[in-house]
Amino acid sequence: MAFWKKLFRDDDLDRVDYYREGEELLAAGKVHEALTSFRLALKETPGDPVVLQQIAVCYTRIGMVEEAAKTYRHVLQKAPSAAGAHYGLAFILLRSERPQESIPHLEAFLAHAPTGTQAGEHVEHARWTLAQLRGEAHERTAERTEPDDLFD
Repeated sequence: MAFWKKLFRDDDLDRVDYYREGEELLAAGKVHEALTSFRLALKETPGDPVVLQQIAVCYTRIGMVEEAAKTYRHVLQKAPSAAGAHYGLAFILLRSERPQESIPHLEAFLAHAPTGTQAGEHVEHARWTLAQLRGEAHERTAERTEPDDLFD
């Protein structure tokens, strides 16, 4: 009987969801461990833009900014409207010596902005930053900081 159970058992029950594990580790501030999990998730779904974006977030948080920018650009080659990649790359460029290069990425992010309460903070931050770069007035005049979860 054990043979038949082993033969017909659902292997998916024994599989680790590396992407979900990476999200949990990232939320817990365990960035290096999250990066490992996301890399394992990428092996299961090669080239997945969502996984690649999470890898880029990890690179950004551990200070591998050039690698993060490369990863975001790779995502944008595969999925040109990937809002998260535009957002991440925009703020990397903003912190570099090429802040004006962030404008098209902020515009693309806002054109494909995610919805929801968590996204609202990022959308508002992108709008505010874009207005500042263009020298336009924006509703918020006080100094603004980026959302907590981008460059921890």
